[in-house]
Amino acid sequence: MGGMMETIRNAFKIEDLRKKILFTIGILAVYRVGCAIPVPGVDIARFNELFVDRLGDVGALFDAISGGALSTVSIFAMGITPYINASIIMQLMTVVIPSLERMQKEGEEGRKKIMQIVRFVTIGLGLLQATALWFGTRAAMAPVFNGFEWLYAVLVIASFTAGTAVIMWIGEQINEYGIGNGISMIIFIGIISRAPRAATTIYEYSEYLAKDALLLRILFIVAVLAAFLAVLVGVIWVQQAERRIPVQYAKKVIGRKLYGGQSTYLPIKVNQAGVIPIIFAMSLLALPSTLISFFWANSDSKIVLFFKDFANNPVYYVVYGLLIFGFTFFYSSIQFNPVEVSNNLQKQGGFVPGIRPGRPTAEYIARVSNRISWFDGLFLVMITLMPIILGAITKMPGLWFGGTAVLIMVGVAIDLVDQLESQMLMRHYKGFLD
Repeated sequence: MGGMMETIRNAFKIEDLRKKILFTIGILAVYRVGCAIPVPGVDIARFNELFVDRLGDVGALFDAISGGALSTVSIFAMGITPYINASIIMQLMTVVIPSLERMQKEGEEGRKKIMQIVRFVTIGLGLLQATALWFGTRAAMAPVFNGFEWLYAVLVIASFTAGTAVIMWIGEQINEYGIGNGISMIIFIGIISRAPRAATTIYEYSEYLAKDALLLRILFIVAVLAAFLAVLVGVIWVQQAERRIPVQYAKKVIGRKLYGGQSTYLPIKVNQAGVIPIIFAMSLLALPSTLISFFWANSDSKIVLFFKDFANNPVYYVVYGLLIFGFTFFYSSIQFNPVEVSNNLQKQGGFVPGIRPGRPTAEYIARVSNRISWFDGLFLVMITLMPIILGAITKMPGLWFGGTAVLIMVGVAIDLVDQLESQMLMRHYKGFLD
């Protein structure tokens, strides 16, 4: 612990790194201030009843990702979700649309063009989502403009959409001038800000469960903490795990010198997709409720009522798990291209022992990647659904925090540590964890 503190002190001695860390802290503080600025004229309790509570654990997780801004109906209520969805859509489109694929291969200039498109798509999705929020929660909106409700609708929709644009700008500023991934840091700080509330909820539930039995309450809290630590260790283990495919490089004689001949390995991360499949699955699950609130808010149809209370239906958990599993394979296949890896190995004179170069190597790497995706998909489904199902069975609130939130926090923390360590090593200091 003392060595880590010494390393942190060394990091602050580096002027450039110190500026980045302080800038990140400062702009995240600005984000937290924005989470406390409410949209005018909204009945918060009624809004939560109509939207957040209806989504169940998905609503609780959306609220955590937004740092509580959704349940308090602040200008940042929609959080960074529109930007994440826009980024995912663009990644999918680069596979389907050849012009976008060519743009992606243009280097830095192509990346800037794609980011510009992502910004416009984010604003479009934010506007659509804000409009749906308005239509679905009109009963929570105060008629402050008597006879001019449309003007108030414009105010609310514009507030939500502008809040999304500001969050997107904050994330990009962190990427450019700060430390860590901007969007990940925003989600991270949002979830951390909800941790005290989750802990308070569990403590209150222990009081309700055990009442005057102090020993039983202590045992219950210890059991919850032990389970949380077990999940934390499991998530860290999977996040850091990788499958190493042995690679041998052929010997080359150039002039009078012998090059190559060394053995190394090709690392394939177990959790290649990260938390993206969960976030995308959440967005799709929230889509039916959003559409219903947009078009059929007052309908008594059985289909409409089914989707309104979908979060309380056992089918919900099955669909949620299947979506996470499917998106894990889909996103991993986009992120990792075995043919490209095989071609790069062949160009560099590398080969997998016992496997012929070219197509057989690509097929072998694809098989290994698919087996890893099976494990990754099952792990993500388990880590996401187990706390939700336990909470539904025991009626214990706050268990949503034990799965997906831990996965997000660990992923962001590891990424942040890696970036700090690389910055330290560039300046000839010891690593962050050394």
